Amino acid sequence: MLAHLINTYAIDDTTNRMGEIKSCSQAVTGFFASMLTYPFVLVSNLMAVNNCGLAGGLPPYASVYPSWVDCWKHLSQEGNMSRGNSLFFRKIPAGKTYALDQKRFY
Repeated sequence: MLAHLINTYAIDDTTNRMGEIKSCSQAVTGFFASMLTYPFVLVSNLMAVNNCGLAGGLPPYASVYPSWVDCWKHLSQEGNMSRGNSLFFRKIPAGKTYALDQKRFY
């Protein structure tokens, strides 16, 4: 919707490279929209496997949350709201170390 508004009202129709500008505005607005909505996607994915019976959704690999709000609060407190959002770079949460034998951050 934002890309449509930009393409309709903010871009002048007299430019020579109209198609390139419109496609670029769609890509940029799509990127910003995915950045803004990523925490919601992360929480929904975690809640989908929360306490489902699979090993990845149970302790010690994952915490069990009673609601999505608790999941959001826990991720926010640990500084993990953007975990997994980069395809090439991975971040270790601040103040955490990885225990290789237990496969967990402490």
